[in-house]
Amino acid sequence: MKNITLFILLGLAVAFTACTIEDQVDPNGPSITSVTKDATTGELDLLVYGAESRLRFNRDVFITSTGTIARELYLFDADPRNTEDLLGKEGAQLDNNTFYLTASYNRAFQVIRNCELLLQGAENTSAVTEAQKNGYEGFAGTIKALMLMNELMRLNDNGIRVDLADTDNLGPFVSKSAAFDEIFRLLDEAYNRLQNAEFTFQLSAGYAGFDDPAGFALFNRAIGARAAIWSERYDRAQGYLDASFYDLDGDLMEGPKMVFSTASGDILNPVFRPLGQSGDQIIVHDFIINGLRAGDTRSSKFNLRENPTSQDGLNGTHESAVYASASSPVSIIRNEELILIAAEANIQTSKLNDAVTALNVIRNAYGLGDYTGAVTEEALTEELLYNRAYSLFSEGHRMFDLRRYGLLNAQYLPIDRPGDQVFTQFPIPLNENQ
Repeated sequence: MKNITLFILLGLAVAFTACTIEDQVDPNGPSITSVTKDATTGELDLLVYGAESRLRFNRDVFITSTGTIARELYLFDADPRNTEDLLGKEGAQLDNNTFYLTASYNRAFQVIRNCELLLQGAENTSAVTEAQKNGYEGFAGTIKALMLMNELMRLNDNGIRVDLADTDNLGPFVSKSAAFDEIFRLLDEAYNRLQNAEFTFQLSAGYAGFDDPAGFALFNRAIGARAAIWSERYDRAQGYLDASFYDLDGDLMEGPKMVFSTASGDILNPVFRPLGQSGDQIIVHDFIINGLRAGDTRSSKFNLRENPTSQDGLNGTHESAVYASASSPVSIIRNEELILIAAEANIQTSKLNDAVTALNVIRNAYGLGDYTGAVTEEALTEELLYNRAYSLFSEGHRMFDLRRYGLLNAQYLPIDRPGDQVFTQFPIPLNENQ
């Protein structure tokens, strides 16, 4: 990351048509000093808008790269690395200096850099009240933790850097466990800030209901619940869930979203693909299609193509239909995932009947009725993973779900071509120069 340009994404603030931004500084030429010392509220607000905007970029690369490794989907496009490198064709290894690693990684640390500048700026200005400072720092800490966690999960045992405040003297790579310690610290500190906070900034329409300190605190606790599952610290999950927007009786789709539009200067949903087109296609792996149970209405996420498609010795009959249009929002985290987190935490802490209750909410929402199988850890884990596979299809979870249960391997997953491999993590980017 020492060679990555970690820029201030102020100019991207104009992409949010739901926000009215007044008294803007020149977004193309602010100095770092101007936003880290004696910043105005306008400058701090622009850092917020830039972080939220950049959060949406390259989401497709995160999803398709991890989804391909997990045999959830294929990306058939003009770049052969999507069907060669990511599937380990003929012994190929993951490249430490190419788009499927660096696009998502760079985006994450650009967002983190915005958050670092926001933390420094809020701390070193007299232009804001204590409550307003808490608002900026609560936002920045939450988003920074989310971005660190996403890239930690891709790099896994390679670890990541977490000390990033000084770009001239970055901290070392730390272990996965130590990185999660820092992620939890950031989330908890941000949450505490949000208890006595004021937002002077406006978030996009995707954060409706989560766009004030109280609502954003619910979002923070939801990310903490995800972190508890991804770090396998299951005893922490329920506490985070209880303080989040988790609701067994609530709308499964409730939660903050990334929003997109066709407006000038904005971007389109990068995971959407028009149905039936040739060329650039997100194809559903047969492993997912064949595993779908009769009556499961999540089948609507998969469109049967008029003609099967193939590329590089790979074949598919169905394509992703998760998003209806190029302006469809993308969930960051939603109640459906939180209910599945509750089920997993209850399984792992031997509260099996509570796990069944949570799983039944999901099953009944998609036409499967109540669970009637064995109430054992093994059987319920299988049921959990089935529901996570279809509820969270093409959302960037499958690789991590299989890995924490020891299933990210050639014994469990199909090998599409002789000589293909199953990877368990991404390499450290070349330009990190450890």
